[in-house]
Amino acid sequence: MKKKIIGVIPPIITPVDENENVDEKGLRKLVRRCIDTGIHGIFVAGSNGETMALTQKERNRAIQITLDEAKEQVPVICGVMDASTRRVIENIKELEQMGGKVAVVTPVFYARHATQDETVRHFEEIARQTEIDLMIYNIPPFTGQTLTPQTIFKIAKIDKVIGYKDTTGRFPDFLQCLEHFKGTDFVLHQGATNLAAASLLLGADGYIPSMAPLYPKPFIKLFEYGQKGDIQKTKFYDHIVSLTSAIWPMAKSQTASTKYALSKLGFDHRVVQPSESITNEQMKAIDKKMAEIEKYLAENDLLN
Repeated sequence: MKKKIIGVIPPIITPVDENENVDEKGLRKLVRRCIDTGIHGIFVAGSNGETMALTQKERNRAIQITLDEAKEQVPVICGVMDASTRRVIENIKELEQMGGKVAVVTPVFYARHATQDETVRHFEEIARQTEIDLMIYNIPPFTGQTLTPQTIFKIAKIDKVIGYKDTTGRFPDFLQCLEHFKGTDFVLHQGATNLAAASLLLGADGYIPSMAPLYPKPFIKLFEYGQKGDIQKTKFYDHIVSLTSAIWPMAKSQTASTKYALSKLGFDHRVVQPSESITNEQMKAIDKKMAEIEKYLAENDLLN
């Protein structure tokens, strides 16, 4: 079995209108840019896509629009995270009806008592209820639980679980996973962009950078040279990716700063309430940073 999902898989934002409904035209434009610029896949309805802030109806619309626009030209992985096993299963059933092929599943959240064993049972029951592939998503700030490498190893044995996105920032844990799954078809993605270069050089199958649709070339080059083991060129492109990632903290809300930067592609930067909107001062700071980055990219023939 060949690995199905490798490379640069950005967790795309969800453009919304004044009523906080999905801006279909804007979302299609974003998906089309990802595909046309050579990005390897798309993660829709993730945390960067404000998936838990959207209504369930609008979350499903975002997924359906993305699947329709992508038309299987690239893999689309879809967030189905929720607060209980039954709710996740219902989300997956709706995803199945939309033609989705891969569901991204976190531990449950809000349930502060959740244990590692509960999360294993969570995946076991979900796998029994679906025929599509599942990916583990470890994102402790949003779930309140850090899955250990040993738990990942257990979940990976469950039928239909094909891969893992690690957004813990715990690099030694990720290294354990790289060693454990070496030579297998299990897919390992680094979710912390600042750890992408080292992870790729050491064998990761890809990474999940939210800013990749803005400046795709350096993000793609980082993956290519990381996979080849070219340390010098990997460091060069990692530097550019790091410059771009500096945009994230330039507003109080990372979502607001990310959406504002990506709105330069041609859609509104509205965030879903109660997230704080970006201020005019923050916009000016991001504009200045982007101008610096684009000058550097142009000098190195890396602007798409």
